[in-house]
Amino acid sequence: MNNSFLNMASIGDFDPLNASIPATKVEITVSFCVLYTQGMGNREWREFGRTEVIDNTLNPDFVRKFMLDYFFEERQNLRFDLYDVDSKSANLSKHDFLGQAHFTLGEVVGSLGSRSEKALGIGKLSNFINTKSPKATAATVDGCVCGKKCGTIIVKAEELNNCRVIMMQFCGNKLDKKDFFGKSDPFLVFYRSNEDGTFTICHKTEVVKNTLNPVWQAFKIPVRALCNGDYDRTIKVEVYDWDRDGSHDFIGEFSTSYRELSRGQSQFNVYEVINPKKKVKKKNYLNSGTVTLLSFLVDVEKAAFCPGNPAQPTSLHYMSPYQLNAYAMALKAVGEIIQDYDSDKMFPALGFGAKLPPDGRISHEFALNGNPQNPYCAGIEGVMEAYYQSLKSVQLYGPTNFSPVINHVARYAASVKDGSQYFVLLIITDGVISDMAQTKESIVNASCLPMSIIIVGVGPAEFDAMIELDGDEIRISSRGRYAERDIVQFVPFRDYIDRTGNHILSMARLAKDVLAEIPDQFLSYMRTRGIKPSPAPPPYTPPGQPLQTQI
Repeated sequence: MNNSFLNMASIGDFDPLNASIPATKVEITVSFCVLYTQGMGNREWREFGRTEVIDNTLNPDFVRKFMLDYFFEERQNLRFDLYDVDSKSANLSKHDFLGQAHFTLGEVVGSLGSRSEKALGIGKLSNFINTKSPKATAATVDGCVCGKKCGTIIVKAEELNNCRVIMMQFCGNKLDKKDFFGKSDPFLVFYRSNEDGTFTICHKTEVVKNTLNPVWQAFKIPVRALCNGDYDRTIKVEVYDWDRDGSHDFIGEFSTSYRELSRGQSQFNVYEVINPKKKVKKKNYLNSGTVTLLSFLVDVEKAAFCPGNPAQPTSLHYMSPYQLNAYAMALKAVGEIIQDYDSDKMFPALGFGAKLPPDGRISHEFALNGNPQNPYCAGIEGVMEAYYQSLKSVQLYGPTNFSPVINHVARYAASVKDGSQYFVLLIITDGVISDMAQTKESIVNASCLPMSIIIVGVGPAEFDAMIELDGDEIRISSRGRYAERDIVQFVPFRDYIDRTGNHILSMARLAKDVLAEIPDQFLSYMRTRGIKPSPAPPPYTPPGQPLQTQI
């Protein structure tokens, strides 16, 4: 079982999202933004998500971020559509279409500061003919309406790498009075600092009406969204007085960091709210009130936000109630055929690349059934059950090392060289391998043993490392020593997915190709060792039937 965190992954038909959170900042006459991604196969645009609605502003700064996987070697097309909201309807045709912009994810990531800015256009003429504006028939040039200033959109991206989730609560004291007929309606806005010195909004509290001493509700936020796992990165907090027309009054601001906040409620987490303009104008200015951290807790459900979590549909290990995930399909497809050649139908099942309970120890060789003394499972159904149960108890974690499980099986194979047993190791992986040199050496060492290795790659990754291990074109070697024979067969599962959604057909195709080399590998071992087949048993004769002989 392998699902280590990928620095780069793809948006494709198979696994559209798994690892990074691009933070989206938009500056345009708009109330909300809709992100579309494009499939790798049919190139069809699919809605990925929507931001929140921001009322009555020409320069919205959205809090909602889109979590996307990024793959360097693939072109990942993105489309942002901007709308002015006229009702509560979820139907986009009920709102005014303001414009759109096209990016590739690589374009954003590769831009200076991972920040890309483009003019908004109407796109194709068919997109411009809005159902609410039948008279709109203007021609377009380079995606924009001639003579119409559509504005700009700014998209920023940042790789996020911390799965911890924290819960915080704040209160204010003696904040400035901003309303003429009342006190203030204060709320907080949190900003994450970026590597280029700019700030990205990451959270807004609710508004507490008519008070100078607000107590805001506790809220949860991933550490990666707050500071991207950098505990000393600046976190800026601004305090505003809410106004119905959207022109919120600035009360003041303060700065902190995750490390400071983690101290919890103390004298260090009482912050003076400073209004820089008032500080310059007024000689006796002290502050515009204070904000105090009331509580700081690490959420016990933090793993739910980690990339690859099987509870999330974005994971290759996702346990859908309706269909098998890619790992389960590969396991079932190969296992149901190969189990027919095993006499007792008992299979040792190992996982790798996970933190194990209760102490969070990282393991690359653990029993899926939780019993290291007896990792055997009854039949492929038993293996499937152990796999599903392990997903509920372990936390998927990198790095990903293949050599421990190869060496594990090799130890068994080394003890039985008389031809009475032959071992087949099935590895299902997403393509990331952290111990390539050690794995190559393990395969070279195992090439003289009665065993074969099947590797099934799942997900959209590039499998260059797996192809090298396959050794069909160039025999695998380690430290100048070549493998005695080819014992590795690799196939990418995506090549066998039936486009009509017929998973049974997909599994049949996979099993046929992945097992094709096993008979030759088995025979090559027996022949090089001079091991001949045992005499065939006498033909079966039903009880009560006389023996027939031929003279």
